Amino acid sequence: MANGADKMAQMPELRKKLAWTVLILCMYRVGVHVPVPGIDAGALSHFFASMQGSVFALLDMFSGGGLSNVSVFALGIMPYISASIILQLLQVVSPEIKRMSKEEGQAGRRKITQYTRYLTVAITLIQGFGIATMLEGMTSPEGAPVVMNPGWEFRLVTIATLTAGTILIMWLGEQITAKGIGNGISLIIFSGIVVGIPSALVRSYQLIKAGDMNVLFAIFILIMMLAVTVGIVFVERAQRRIPIQYAKRQIGRKMYGGQTTHLPLRINTAGVIPPIFAQSLLLFPATVAGFSTVEWLQQVVAWFQPTSIVYNIVFVALIFFFCFFYTAIIFEPKDIAENLKKAGGFVPGIRPGEKTREYIDNVLTRLTLWGGIYISVISVLPMLLIAQFNVPFYFGGTSLLILVGVAIDFMSQVESHLISAQYGDLMGKAAKRG
Repeated sequence: MANGADKMAQMPELRKKLAWTVLILCMYRVGVHVPVPGIDAGALSHFFASMQGSVFALLDMFSGGGLSNVSVFALGIMPYISASIILQLLQVVSPEIKRMSKEEGQAGRRKITQYTRYLTVAITLIQGFGIATMLEGMTSPEGAPVVMNPGWEFRLVTIATLTAGTILIMWLGEQITAKGIGNGISLIIFSGIVVGIPSALVRSYQLIKAGDMNVLFAIFILIMMLAVTVGIVFVERAQRRIPIQYAKRQIGRKMYGGQTTHLPLRINTAGVIPPIFAQSLLLFPATVAGFSTVEWLQQVVAWFQPTSIVYNIVFVALIFFFCFFYTAIIFEPKDIAENLKKAGGFVPGIRPGEKTREYIDNVLTRLTLWGGIYISVISVLPMLLIAQFNVPFYFGGTSLLILVGVAIDFMSQVESHLISAQYGDLMGKAAKRG
Protein backbone atom coordinates (compact mmCIF):
# COMPACT_ATOMS: atom_id res chain seq x y z
CA MET A 1 0.00 0.00 0.00
CA ALA A 2 2.80 2.39 1.01
CA ASN A 3 4.77 1.54 -2.12
CA GLY A 4 1.73 2.31 -4.28
CA ALA A 5 1.26 5.67 -2.55
CA ASP A 6 4.94 6.49 -3.00
CA LYS A 7 4.73 5.66 -6.69
CA MET A 8 1.67 7.91 -7.08
CA ALA A 9 3.46 10.71 -5.29
CA GLN A 10 6.21 10.49 -7.92
CA MET A 11 3.74 10.66 -10.81
CA PRO A 12 2.35 14.17 -11.30
CA GLU A 13 0.32 13.11 -14.36
CA LEU A 14 -1.52 10.38 -12.43
CA ARG A 15 -2.11 12.73 -9.48
CA LYS A 16 -3.55 15.28 -11.90
CA LYS A 17 -5.91 12.72 -13.43
CA LEU A 18 -7.08 11.51 -10.02
CA ALA A 19 -7.60 15.08 -8.79
CA TRP A 20 -9.57 15.91 -11.94
CA THR A 21 -11.78 12.83 -11.46
CA VAL A 22 -12.48 13.64 -7.81
CA LEU A 23 -13.20 17.30 -8.62
CA ILE A 24 -15.76 16.44 -11.31
CA LEU A 25 -17.48 13.86 -9.11
CA CYS A 26 -17.71 16.49 -6.34
CA MET A 27 -19.26 18.93 -8.84
CA TYR A 28 -21.81 16.27 -9.74
CA ARG A 29 -22.68 15.66 -6.09
CA VAL A 30 -23.18 19.40 -5.54
CA GLY A 31 -25.56 19.55 -8.52
CA VAL A 32 -27.67 16.72 -7.07
CA HIS A 33 -28.65 19.04 -4.22
CA VAL A 34 -29.60 22.07 -6.37
CA PRO A 35 -33.43 21.92 -6.57
CA VAL A 36 -35.71 22.75 -9.47
CA PRO A 37 -37.64 25.99 -8.74
CA GLY A 38 -41.23 25.80 -7.52
CA ILE A 39 -41.00 22.58 -5.45
CA ASP A 40 -42.21 22.05 -1.89
CA ALA A 41 -39.25 20.11 -0.48
CA GLY A 42 -41.13 18.86 2.60
CA ALA A 43 -44.05 17.39 0.63
CA LEU A 44 -41.62 15.85 -1.84
CA SER A 45 -39.55 14.11 0.85
CA HIS A 46 -42.72 12.69 2.42
CA PHE A 47 -43.84 11.36 -0.96
CA PHE A 48 -40.57 9.55 -1.67
CA ALA A 49 -40.44 8.18 1.86
CA SER A 50 -43.67 6.36 1.02
CA MET A 51 -42.31 5.02 -2.31
CA GLN A 52 -39.51 2.73 -1.03
CA GLY A 53 -39.03 -0.31 -3.29
CA SER A 54 -40.98 1.24 -6.18
CA VAL A 55 -39.84 2.21 -9.66
CA PHE A 56 -39.23 5.73 -8.34
CA ALA A 57 -36.79 4.41 -5.73
CA LEU A 58 -34.93 2.55 -8.48
CA LEU A 59 -34.76 5.69 -10.62
CA ASP A 60 -33.56 7.64 -7.62
CA MET A 61 -30.70 5.16 -7.12
CA PHE A 62 -29.39 5.71 -10.65
CA SER A 63 -29.75 9.48 -10.32
CA GLY A 64 -27.77 9.45 -7.08
CA GLY A 65 -30.65 10.90 -5.08
CA GLY A 66 -31.32 13.60 -7.68
CA LEU A 67 -34.89 12.46 -8.34
CA SER A 68 -35.97 12.47 -4.69
CA ASN A 69 -34.58 16.02 -4.44
CA VAL A 70 -35.99 16.96 -7.89
CA SER A 71 -32.65 18.60 -8.51
CA VAL A 72 -31.21 19.85 -11.78
CA PHE A 73 -29.71 16.32 -12.07
CA ALA A 74 -33.02 14.54 -11.39
CA LEU A 75 -32.88 12.52 -14.62
CA GLY A 76 -29.30 11.52 -13.94
CA ILE A 77 -27.40 9.78 -16.72
CA MET A 78 -30.28 7.47 -17.76
CA PRO A 79 -31.29 9.50 -20.90
CA TYR A 80 -27.69 9.21 -22.15
CA ILE A 81 -27.69 5.46 -21.48
CA SER A 82 -31.03 5.09 -23.30
CA ALA A 83 -29.63 7.02 -26.28
CA SER A 84 -26.50 4.83 -26.28
CA ILE A 85 -28.66 1.70 -26.34
CA ILE A 86 -30.66 2.99 -29.32
CA LEU A 87 -27.50 3.87 -31.27
CA GLN A 88 -25.92 0.48 -30.56
CA LEU A 89 -29.09 -1.32 -31.63
CA LEU A 90 -29.13 0.78 -34.82
CA GLN A 91 -25.64 -0.52 -35.63
CA VAL A 92 -27.25 -3.91 -36.21
CA VAL A 93 -30.03 -2.70 -38.52
CA SER A 94 -28.39 0.34 -40.16
CA PRO A 95 -25.45 -0.36 -42.52
CA GLU A 96 -24.51 3.34 -42.50
CA ILE A 97 -24.10 3.54 -38.70
CA LYS A 98 -22.30 0.18 -38.67
CA ARG A 99 -19.92 1.47 -41.35
CA MET A 100 -19.22 4.62 -39.31
CA SER A 101 -18.46 2.52 -36.25
CA LYS A 102 -16.31 -0.14 -37.91
CA GLU A 103 -14.64 1.48 -40.93
CA GLU A 104 -14.35 5.23 -40.33
CA GLY A 105 -12.27 4.83 -37.17
CA GLN A 106 -12.05 7.76 -34.77
CA ALA A 107 -13.97 10.11 -37.07
CA GLY A 108 -16.89 7.68 -37.30
CA ARG A 109 -16.97 7.18 -33.54
CA ARG A 110 -17.07 10.96 -33.05
CA LYS A 111 -20.10 11.15 -35.37
CA ILE A 112 -21.89 8.41 -33.39
CA THR A 113 -21.06 10.23 -30.14
CA GLN A 114 -22.58 13.40 -31.57
CA TYR A 115 -25.74 11.53 -32.64
CA THR A 116 -25.93 10.07 -29.11
CA ARG A 117 -25.80 13.58 -27.64
CA TYR A 118 -28.62 14.83 -29.90
CA LEU A 119 -30.77 11.81 -29.05
CA THR A 120 -30.03 12.32 -25.34
CA VAL A 121 -31.41 15.85 -25.55
CA ALA A 122 -34.55 14.61 -27.33
CA ILE A 123 -35.16 11.90 -24.71
CA THR A 124 -34.51 14.40 -21.90
CA LEU A 125 -37.09 16.83 -23.30
CA ILE A 126 -39.72 14.08 -23.34
CA GLN A 127 -38.85 12.81 -19.85
CA GLY A 128 -38.59 16.38 -18.53
CA PHE A 129 -42.15 17.11 -19.65
CA GLY A 130 -43.28 13.85 -18.09
CA ILE A 131 -41.62 14.60 -14.76
CA ALA A 132 -43.05 18.14 -14.70
CA THR A 133 -46.55 16.75 -15.32
CA MET A 134 -46.04 14.03 -12.72
CA LEU A 135 -44.87 16.53 -10.11
CA GLU A 136 -48.00 18.62 -10.62
CA GLY A 137 -50.15 15.61 -9.75
CA MET A 138 -48.05 14.47 -6.76
CA THR A 139 -49.07 15.04 -3.17
CA SER A 140 -47.55 14.00 0.13
CA PRO A 141 -49.31 11.30 2.23
CA GLU A 142 -50.81 14.23 4.19
CA GLY A 143 -52.30 15.70 0.97
CA ALA A 144 -49.89 18.65 0.50
CA PRO A 145 -49.15 19.40 -3.20
CA VAL A 146 -45.51 19.03 -4.30
CA VAL A 147 -45.70 21.87 -6.88
CA MET A 148 -46.61 25.22 -5.39
CA ASN A 149 -47.67 26.97 -8.64
CA PRO A 150 -48.54 24.40 -11.33
CA GLY A 151 -48.93 25.43 -14.97
CA TRP A 152 -47.02 25.84 -18.21
CA GLU A 153 -44.52 28.23 -16.66
CA PHE A 154 -43.48 25.57 -14.15
CA ARG A 155 -43.39 22.89 -16.87
CA LEU A 156 -41.17 24.92 -19.21
CA VAL A 157 -38.78 25.89 -16.41
CA THR A 158 -38.58 22.25 -15.27
CA ILE A 159 -37.98 20.94 -18.81
CA ALA A 160 -35.23 23.51 -19.45
CA THR A 161 -33.61 22.87 -16.06
CA LEU A 162 -33.62 19.07 -16.35
CA THR A 163 -32.36 19.18 -19.95
CA ALA A 164 -29.50 21.50 -18.98
CA GLY A 165 -28.70 19.24 -16.01
CA THR A 166 -28.54 16.08 -18.13
CA ILE A 167 -26.34 17.80 -20.73
CA LEU A 168 -24.02 18.93 -17.93
CA ILE A 169 -23.82 15.39 -16.48
CA MET A 170 -23.06 14.03 -19.95
CA TRP A 171 -20.29 16.61 -20.35
CA LEU A 172 -18.88 15.85 -16.89
CA GLY A 173 -18.78 12.13 -17.70
CA GLU A 174 -16.95 12.80 -20.97
CA GLN A 175 -14.45 15.01 -19.17
CA ILE A 176 -13.65 12.23 -16.69
CA THR A 177 -13.13 9.75 -19.53
CA ALA A 178 -10.93 12.18 -21.50
CA LYS A 179 -8.89 13.82 -18.73
CA GLY A 180 -9.40 11.65 -15.65
CA ILE A 181 -9.20 7.99 -14.68
CA GLY A 182 -11.85 5.42 -15.60
CA ASN A 183 -15.12 5.55 -17.52
CA GLY A 184 -16.88 8.80 -16.62
CA ILE A 185 -20.45 7.56 -17.02
CA SER A 186 -19.80 4.45 -14.91
CA LEU A 187 -18.10 6.50 -12.19
CA ILE A 188 -21.06 8.89 -12.01
CA ILE A 189 -23.42 5.94 -11.49
CA PHE A 190 -20.91 4.51 -9.00
CA SER A 191 -20.83 7.72 -6.95
CA GLY A 192 -24.64 7.86 -6.90
CA ILE A 193 -24.87 4.35 -5.44
CA VAL A 194 -22.08 4.93 -2.90
CA VAL A 195 -23.74 8.01 -1.37
CA GLY A 196 -26.95 6.01 -0.91
CA ILE A 197 -25.29 3.35 1.27
CA PRO A 198 -25.28 5.41 4.53
CA SER A 199 -29.02 6.16 4.24
CA ALA A 200 -29.68 2.46 3.57
CA LEU A 201 -27.73 1.56 6.71
CA VAL A 202 -29.69 4.12 8.72
CA ARG A 203 -32.97 2.76 7.40
CA SER A 204 -31.89 -0.78 8.30
CA TYR A 205 -31.10 0.37 11.83
CA GLN A 206 -34.51 2.01 12.07
CA LEU A 207 -36.18 -1.20 10.89
CA ILE A 208 -34.28 -3.18 13.54
CA LYS A 209 -35.10 -0.62 16.22
CA ALA A 210 -38.79 -0.64 15.29
CA GLY A 211 -38.86 -4.45 15.38
CA ASP A 212 -39.60 -4.79 11.65
CA MET A 213 -36.29 -6.56 11.03
CA ASN A 214 -34.69 -9.24 13.18
CA VAL A 215 -31.08 -8.61 14.29
CA LEU A 216 -30.02 -12.13 13.30
CA PHE A 217 -31.60 -11.66 9.89
CA ALA A 218 -29.75 -8.35 9.47
CA ILE A 219 -26.47 -10.13 10.28
CA PHE A 220 -27.40 -12.85 7.78
CA ILE A 221 -28.04 -10.19 5.10
CA LEU A 222 -24.68 -8.57 5.84
CA ILE A 223 -22.83 -11.89 5.58
CA MET A 224 -24.67 -12.72 2.38
CA MET A 225 -23.80 -9.35 0.83
CA LEU A 226 -20.13 -9.88 1.76
CA ALA A 227 -20.26 -13.35 0.19
CA VAL A 228 -21.88 -11.91 -2.95
CA THR A 229 -19.16 -9.24 -3.13
CA VAL A 230 -16.41 -11.88 -2.89
CA GLY A 231 -18.19 -13.91 -5.57
CA ILE A 232 -18.44 -10.89 -7.86
CA VAL A 233 -14.72 -10.12 -7.46
CA PHE A 234 -13.86 -13.77 -8.20
CA VAL A 235 -16.04 -14.00 -11.33
CA GLU A 236 -15.03 -10.56 -12.66
CA ARG A 237 -11.37 -11.59 -12.43
CA ALA A 238 -11.91 -15.09 -13.81
CA GLN A 239 -10.70 -15.91 -17.33
CA ARG A 240 -10.93 -18.74 -19.81
CA ARG A 241 -7.51 -18.89 -21.44
CA ILE A 242 -7.37 -20.34 -24.94
CA PRO A 243 -3.79 -21.56 -25.68
CA ILE A 244 -2.15 -19.99 -28.74
CA GLN A 245 0.91 -21.52 -30.42
CA TYR A 246 3.01 -19.59 -32.92
CA ALA A 247 4.79 -21.54 -35.64
CA LYS A 248 8.55 -21.29 -35.98
CA ARG A 249 9.80 -19.29 -38.93
CA GLN A 250 13.34 -19.10 -40.27
CA ILE A 251 14.43 -15.72 -41.57
CA GLY A 252 18.01 -15.88 -42.80
CA ARG A 253 20.00 -17.79 -40.23
CA LYS A 254 17.70 -16.92 -37.31
CA MET A 255 14.65 -18.82 -36.10
CA TYR A 256 11.67 -16.74 -34.98
CA GLY A 257 8.43 -17.69 -33.26
CA GLY A 258 7.59 -20.94 -31.64
CA GLN A 259 6.43 -19.35 -28.37
CA THR A 260 3.21 -20.27 -26.57
CA THR A 261 0.77 -17.70 -25.26
CA HIS A 262 -2.95 -17.52 -24.58
CA LEU A 263 -6.08 -15.61 -25.52
CA PRO A 264 -7.84 -14.48 -22.31
CA LEU A 265 -11.66 -14.48 -22.37
CA ARG A 266 -13.58 -13.12 -19.39
CA ILE A 267 -16.60 -15.01 -18.08
CA ASN A 268 -18.48 -11.72 -17.89
CA THR A 269 -17.24 -10.10 -21.09
CA ALA A 270 -19.97 -7.44 -21.12
CA GLY A 271 -19.18 -6.20 -17.57
CA VAL A 272 -21.83 -4.03 -15.88
CA ILE A 273 -23.42 -2.96 -19.18
CA PRO A 274 -26.24 -5.60 -19.30
CA PRO A 275 -27.94 -4.78 -15.96
CA ILE A 276 -27.58 -1.01 -16.52
CA PHE A 277 -28.99 -1.19 -20.06
CA ALA A 278 -31.74 -3.62 -19.04
CA GLN A 279 -32.92 -1.43 -16.17
CA SER A 280 -32.74 1.66 -18.36
CA LEU A 281 -35.09 0.07 -20.91
CA LEU A 282 -37.47 -1.17 -18.21
CA LEU A 283 -37.56 2.10 -16.32
CA PHE A 284 -38.31 4.27 -19.34
CA PRO A 285 -41.80 2.87 -20.22
CA ALA A 286 -42.68 2.39 -16.54
CA THR A 287 -41.76 6.02 -15.84
CA VAL A 288 -43.73 7.32 -18.84
CA ALA A 289 -46.74 5.24 -17.78
CA GLY A 290 -46.43 6.63 -14.26
CA PHE A 291 -47.01 10.13 -15.62
CA SER A 292 -50.52 9.26 -16.77
CA THR A 293 -53.75 8.66 -14.91
CA VAL A 294 -55.11 6.29 -17.59
CA GLU A 295 -56.23 3.05 -15.93
CA TRP A 296 -54.49 0.57 -18.23
CA LEU A 297 -51.22 2.54 -18.00
CA GLN A 298 -51.45 2.38 -14.22
CA GLN A 299 -51.74 -1.39 -14.59
CA VAL A 300 -48.52 -1.32 -16.61
CA VAL A 301 -46.85 0.55 -13.74
CA ALA A 302 -48.05 -2.12 -11.30
CA TRP A 303 -46.65 -4.89 -13.51
CA PHE A 304 -43.27 -3.18 -13.82
CA GLN A 305 -42.61 -2.49 -10.16
CA PRO A 306 -39.09 -3.76 -9.31
CA THR A 307 -40.51 -6.40 -6.97
CA SER A 308 -43.04 -7.84 -9.47
CA ILE A 309 -42.63 -11.19 -11.25
CA VAL A 310 -43.22 -9.64 -14.70
CA TYR A 311 -40.49 -7.04 -14.13
CA ASN A 312 -37.92 -9.63 -13.07
CA ILE A 313 -38.73 -12.05 -15.92
CA VAL A 314 -38.35 -9.28 -18.51
CA PHE A 315 -35.29 -7.99 -16.62
CA VAL A 316 -33.53 -11.37 -16.85
CA ALA A 317 -34.45 -11.73 -20.55
CA LEU A 318 -32.98 -8.29 -21.29
CA ILE A 319 -29.82 -9.11 -19.32
CA PHE A 320 -29.22 -12.20 -21.49
CA PHE A 321 -29.96 -10.20 -24.64
CA PHE A 322 -27.48 -7.45 -23.77
CA CYS A 323 -24.86 -9.98 -22.63
CA PHE A 324 -24.85 -11.58 -26.07
CA PHE A 325 -25.44 -8.33 -27.96
CA TYR A 326 -22.68 -6.34 -26.29
CA THR A 327 -20.23 -9.25 -26.46
CA ALA A 328 -20.92 -9.54 -30.20
CA ILE A 329 -20.17 -5.82 -30.65
CA ILE A 330 -16.87 -5.69 -28.72
CA PHE A 331 -15.58 -9.16 -29.60
CA GLU A 332 -15.24 -10.39 -33.20
CA PRO A 333 -14.07 -14.05 -33.40
CA LYS A 334 -13.65 -13.68 -37.17
CA ASP A 335 -11.17 -10.81 -36.81
CA ILE A 336 -9.25 -12.68 -34.09
CA ALA A 337 -9.00 -15.82 -36.24
CA GLU A 338 -7.79 -13.83 -39.24
CA ASN A 339 -5.19 -11.93 -37.21
CA LEU A 340 -3.89 -15.17 -35.70
CA LYS A 341 -3.61 -16.73 -39.16
CA LYS A 342 -1.69 -13.72 -40.50
CA ALA A 343 0.69 -13.80 -37.52
CA GLY A 344 1.30 -17.54 -37.86
CA GLY A 345 -0.61 -18.36 -34.68
CA PHE A 346 -3.03 -21.23 -34.13
CA VAL A 347 -4.98 -23.00 -31.40
CA PRO A 348 -3.42 -26.46 -30.81
CA GLY A 349 -5.61 -29.12 -32.42
CA ILE A 350 -7.71 -26.54 -34.34
CA ARG A 351 -7.16 -25.67 -38.00
CA PRO A 352 -6.41 -21.97 -38.65
CA GLY A 353 -9.05 -19.78 -40.30
CA GLU A 354 -12.73 -20.74 -40.22
CA LYS A 355 -12.32 -23.64 -37.76
CA THR A 356 -10.52 -21.34 -35.31
CA ARG A 357 -13.31 -18.78 -35.65
CA GLU A 358 -15.93 -21.44 -34.91
CA TYR A 359 -13.97 -22.69 -31.90
CA ILE A 360 -13.53 -19.21 -30.39
CA ASP A 361 -17.19 -18.40 -31.12
CA ASN A 362 -18.36 -21.58 -29.36
CA VAL A 363 -16.18 -20.91 -26.30
CA LEU A 364 -17.35 -17.29 -26.17
CA THR A 365 -21.02 -18.33 -26.47
CA ARG A 366 -20.72 -20.74 -23.53
CA LEU A 367 -18.93 -18.11 -21.43
CA THR A 368 -21.55 -15.48 -22.27
CA LEU A 369 -24.33 -17.90 -21.29
CA TRP A 370 -22.76 -18.48 -17.89
CA GLY A 371 -22.06 -14.76 -17.59
CA GLY A 372 -25.76 -14.04 -18.22
CA ILE A 373 -26.78 -16.56 -15.55
CA TYR A 374 -24.31 -15.03 -13.08
CA ILE A 375 -25.52 -11.44 -13.70
CA SER A 376 -29.19 -12.50 -13.55
CA VAL A 377 -28.77 -14.22 -10.17
CA ILE A 378 -26.84 -11.27 -8.75
CA SER A 379 -29.28 -8.67 -10.12
CA VAL A 380 -32.54 -10.38 -9.12
CA LEU A 381 -31.34 -10.94 -5.55
CA PRO A 382 -32.22 -7.41 -4.28
CA MET A 383 -35.73 -7.66 -5.70
CA LEU A 384 -36.37 -10.83 -3.72
CA LEU A 385 -35.00 -9.24 -0.54
CA ILE A 386 -37.20 -6.17 -0.94
CA ALA A 387 -40.31 -8.21 -1.71
CA GLN A 388 -39.90 -10.71 1.11
CA PHE A 389 -38.07 -8.92 3.92
CA ASN A 390 -38.43 -5.17 3.38
CA VAL A 391 -34.69 -4.72 2.91
CA PRO A 392 -33.42 -1.30 1.73
CA PHE A 393 -32.87 -1.30 -2.03
CA TYR A 394 -29.21 -0.39 -1.90
CA PHE A 395 -28.50 -3.74 -0.30
CA GLY A 396 -28.67 -5.54 -3.56
CA GLY A 397 -26.79 -7.41 -6.22
CA THR A 398 -27.21 -4.90 -9.05
CA SER A 399 -25.69 -2.08 -7.03
CA LEU A 400 -22.94 -4.40 -5.74
CA LEU A 401 -22.18 -5.57 -9.27
CA ILE A 402 -21.87 -1.99 -10.48
CA LEU A 403 -19.78 -0.96 -7.46
CA VAL A 404 -17.35 -3.87 -7.73
CA GLY A 405 -17.17 -3.82 -11.53
CA VAL A 406 -16.46 -0.08 -11.73
CA ALA A 407 -13.99 -0.27 -8.83
CA ILE A 408 -12.06 -3.11 -10.52
CA ASP A 409 -11.95 -1.22 -13.82
CA PHE A 410 -10.82 1.96 -12.04
CA MET A 411 -8.04 0.17 -10.14
CA SER A 412 -6.93 -1.61 -13.32
CA GLN A 413 -6.50 1.73 -15.08
CA VAL A 414 -4.57 3.15 -12.12
CA GLU A 415 -2.37 0.04 -12.11
CA SER A 416 -1.74 0.34 -15.86
CA HIS A 417 -0.59 3.95 -15.35
CA LEU A 418 1.76 2.82 -12.58
CA ILE A 419 3.19 0.00 -14.72
CA SER A 420 3.63 2.35 -17.70
CA ALA A 421 5.48 4.86 -15.52
CA GLN A 422 7.68 2.11 -14.07
CA TYR A 423 8.45 0.80 -17.57
CA GLY A 424 9.26 4.33 -18.72
CA ASP A 425 11.67 4.75 -15.80
CA LEU A 426 13.42 1.47 -16.62
CA MET A 427 13.77 2.43 -20.29
CA GLY A 428 15.13 5.83 -19.28
CA LYS A 429 17.75 4.24 -16.97
CA ALA A 430 18.71 1.76 -19.70
CA ALA A 431 19.15 4.60 -22.19
CA LYS A 432 21.41 6.47 -19.73
CA ARG A 433 23.56 3.37 -19.16
CA GLY A 434 23.75 2.82 -22.91
